[in-house]
Amino acid sequence: MVFSSAIFLYVFLPITLGLYWALTYRLRNIWLLIASLTFYAWGEPKYLLLMAASIIFNWIIGLLIARASSRKLQFVILTFGVTINLLALIYYKYAFFLTSNLDSLINFLLGKHTSIVETVLPIGISFFTFHSISYIVDIYRKEADALRNPLDMGLYISLFPQLVAGPIIRYHDIAEQILHRRNTLERFSSGVERFAFGLGKKVLIANVLGQAADSIFALPPEGISTPMAWFGIVCYTLQIYFDFSGYSDMAIGLARMFGFELTENFNYPYISTSVREFWRRWHISLSTWFRDYLYIPLGGNRTSPLRMRINLFTVFLLCGLWHGASWNFVFWGAFHGSLLVLERTRIGKWLDAMPKFVGWIYTIMMVMIGWVFFRADSFSYACSYVAAMFGFTKASWFTPQIGFYLNAQVFATIALGAILSTPLAISLARDWRERRFPSHSNEPLPANILALSAFAQNPNYVYIRLIAVLAILTICAAEMAAGTYNPFIYFRF
Repeated sequence: MVFSSAIFLYVFLPITLGLYWALTYRLRNIWLLIASLTFYAWGEPKYLLLMAASIIFNWIIGLLIARASSRKLQFVILTFGVTINLLALIYYKYAFFLTSNLDSLINFLLGKHTSIVETVLPIGISFFTFHSISYIVDIYRKEADALRNPLDMGLYISLFPQLVAGPIIRYHDIAEQILHRRNTLERFSSGVERFAFGLGKKVLIANVLGQAADSIFALPPEGISTPMAWFGIVCYTLQIYFDFSGYSDMAIGLARMFGFELTENFNYPYISTSVREFWRRWHISLSTWFRDYLYIPLGGNRTSPLRMRINLFTVFLLCGLWHGASWNFVFWGAFHGSLLVLERTRIGKWLDAMPKFVGWIYTIMMVMIGWVFFRADSFSYACSYVAAMFGFTKASWFTPQIGFYLNAQVFATIALGAILSTPLAISLARDWRERRFPSHSNEPLPANILALSAFAQNPNYVYIRLIAVLAILTICAAEMAAGTYNPFIYFRF
């Protein structure tokens, strides 16, 4: 079930919200768990048992760690739990990739074939596996207490706003909210607004640019001219940001409607002036998860320079592999890891000394080259596409057919996306608010549109925000009714 689908917006969400707010506090978690499992079963019913097994297994491991008599025994139990979680992820996500590559290698060396394991990837397994590992590690580190009720554990793992594409919730960040949280009108209204803005990002920007990017990436690479190649990757660069950040906004907004506060996942990554900064702004919940649960345990920055660089490269190699079982993602992770290692040398100091505009050009170029491998269907296609970007192709620079893809709607959407991918729009909105409604100048954007205090101080301010949200929802509803392009990129991870 997709957040931007009619069945979710007009059936699932109203029923779930209505019953949630009608029930007593003690029953709300149970209802939310039922709704979350229904949400998951809607897309992948046969793997509901896998999720249930993961919930029960990690709940038991958490209790065993909490009750273990010695630190050594706790570590043994933790190691067992992490191993089982990773083995399940490896089997379902990487078995085909590993066995097919092994078959190719054996066939090349010995002229024989081996059996290939074919599995279907369960929706969201990468995310709920990381949630599970976070749970048992945080208990081992004594950063949070083990949950006594398996239903509460089930809610942590399966909470539907973040279930299939994040943000990745670390257990110690949400443990208290599972048992004790405040459901207020202000938080609910803030969630509605955040959800509306996320839906607008997805439907009005990402979907439009996604169709253009898909059309160009479907062309044979030898026939793609340099302008066409750059146009295609610009569309995809904006598409993946607004698709994923839009999903994160919707997830955060939905969670607020139910009283939860999830971690932020994006902070204008495309204004970064280094790849280091990019990863502090892009998919924040993933990069901090790898930092806290892998990079720091490997030694982090406290080791020798050589060991630190090896650790950094290893983490991003695994980060790429986490995204998908293909050589494209392996290269993408290795590419970013190599750039981060280089930026830890004198090259990084030289880059820091350059004008910020130079750093921005370098960063956005590297990010876009990386996105080619992230988007392309094969490694060879990605290499050919990058060659086309830099003129190493037989295609003519003059491509009149580019007008077929770059129509007025796409051009306007690129311009809008370029503006909204920077803090410029928020800055202008804040300046306007300070002049027009100075009493609200200290509120964050977006603010609570239905907050009674805000309404009492200045009803016009609330009306304007409410009209903006309703307008976005109405336009999105019309676009969704007219079109069929609706997939979220990160659903396949």
